[in-house]
Amino acid sequence: MKKVFLESHNLKNKYSGFGQFNYHLIKALAKTPLKGFKITLHAKNVKELKAEFGSTFKYKKYRSITRHKPFRIKKKYNLWHCLNQNIKVEPFFNIPYLLTVHDVHFVEEGSSLLQAKLKAKFNEKLKRANGIVYISEFAKKDTHHHFNVPNIPEYVIYNGNTITDISIPEGYKPEITSERPFLFSIGDFSERKNFITLVEMLQFLPEYNLILSGNNTSIYADKLTALVKEYGFENRVFQTGKIEDLQKQYYLQHCDAFVFPSLREGFGIPPIEAMRFGKPVFISNNTSLPEIGGEHSFYWDHYDPQYMAETLQLGMARFHNAQEFYENWYVNRAKSFSWETTAQQYVEVYKKLLNL
Repeated sequence: MKKVFLESHNLKNKYSGFGQFNYHLIKALAKTPLKGFKITLHAKNVKELKAEFGSTFKYKKYRSITRHKPFRIKKKYNLWHCLNQNIKVEPFFNIPYLLTVHDVHFVEEGSSLLQAKLKAKFNEKLKRANGIVYISEFAKKDTHHHFNVPNIPEYVIYNGNTITDISIPEGYKPEITSERPFLFSIGDFSERKNFITLVEMLQFLPEYNLILSGNNTSIYADKLTALVKEYGFENRVFQTGKIEDLQKQYYLQHCDAFVFPSLREGFGIPPIEAMRFGKPVFISNNTSLPEIGGEHSFYWDHYDPQYMAETLQLGMARFHNAQEFYENWYVNRAKSFSWETTAQQYVEVYKKLLNL
């Protein structure tokens, strides 16, 4: 029986982007027949995983000291799967290595010193890898644009949709909500997510409020809050902070539209989650978003506030003129992104690299 190691310690931040990816991939792998190999999960809260998955997997408790070279994990697994490009935990020995690349945003973000440091670490991963999985065609193209990728097997495997069951308990209502029609978005409050443009857009959309969810403890969040006060939008723009699945589903179910003006996305799960509720989706026409959004999402080519508002108003009119068509299309597209399919494709990659 061969052994596959999943470097999955980002499970400790379950509601972060990487945490969600790790958890939903593992949950789907637990339902997928595994023949000829056994998976070991590397995580901080082993007890919680054992309670959910039992003997389906083996487990190794994460210790932060293993990030340092002398203390790296020395067991010789048949395949080590690094679940994202930023992970600092690496195997001690030169063993077969699969790398999942979500994005290479670090080539353009932060100081030049930080960029150089992260590029060097990523180049080390590329040299070590025996196979690479990208979460979108864009992520693959962008990686090749910025790096000298070795001649090894490469695969594109889309993420699944994290929301499949959309039943919300009757009478449920989160603490923060809007009595007026509202637009919704979710993500870290950062330059890349570009939320400030949504606040500016509200000047030309007096009929809407805006609810923003995600980690809002940042300099960018402070700038956004200051802009809200400057425009006098304290009763129109609501920041919820981090939210769990039930709150997110409530906002997706009750919003008039989902808005996502991100500047860079390796994949972009939130628009797909909104599609599961049949909601009109307004997204940036860049990076992976057209690939994920498809032909019937609505796109912003730039971020002039009045243009963004007009694009939204025109899109909403088109949506309401053929609402049944759009709702069905969105729901079907969301369902086409399945974690079960994702897990099956990863298993096939494991088998190839294990020579099974």
